[in-house]
Amino acid sequence: MPAIRVAGLRRDYGDRPALDGVGFELPAGASLVVLGPNGAGKTTLLRILATLLRPSGGEIAVLGCSLPSEAWKLRGRIGYLGHEPLLYRDLSGRENLRFQARLYGIRRDAAEARIDGLLQAVGMERRADERVAELSAGMRQRLSICRCVLHEPELLLLDEPDSNLDAEGRERSRELIGPGAGATRRVGTHDPERHVGEADQVLRLGIGEAAVVS
Repeated sequence: MPAIRVAGLRRDYGDRPALDGVGFELPAGASLVVLGPNGAGKTTLLRILATLLRPSGGEIAVLGCSLPSEAWKLRGRIGYLGHEPLLYRDLSGRENLRFQARLYGIRRDAAEARIDGLLQAVGMERRADERVAELSAGMRQRLSICRCVLHEPELLLLDEPDSNLDAEGRERSRELIGPGAGATRRVGTHDPERHVGEADQVLRLGIGEAAVVS
């Protein structure tokens, strides 16, 4: 069974179609990179797969669950990294991760060990107890990556994962969300030079054009 199966996917915003007739299959453990200009539907596709948007038509199955009817079964199995960091600005980075761990039902002792390891992996162990509001955009992105993988998801849905990261941040993040991280990956990006070489499949979206899989 493929990790993601999409057939005839359509999503409309009023009278404007954002996606129309998109279809692909992604095997478990593989990486899919989605390319396209602004407005082609890359983020819309990711949000549908993450169960944050309902499709207007078509068939979608993620990790064996039909969307949107079985979206509830996917909670805890997906790691989502979008344009927004999804962090509470008045909490510290460590407090944010502890809160997420409680949401996912991770035992406290296991959560503390996992959080310490992730913070060290992204180079945030010395800044983890500062309020998120006081951190740079790059540091918030590093924390968002920790949040995304905290519960060891089976599927990573990544929208511009390199956003605001410097060279060191990009290199450190590869250990957690790169192709060797062990999870199936779907990456939307404006930077094909960095990601296409790591992809098992490439999906090209165009405005008003059919999707092309290679």
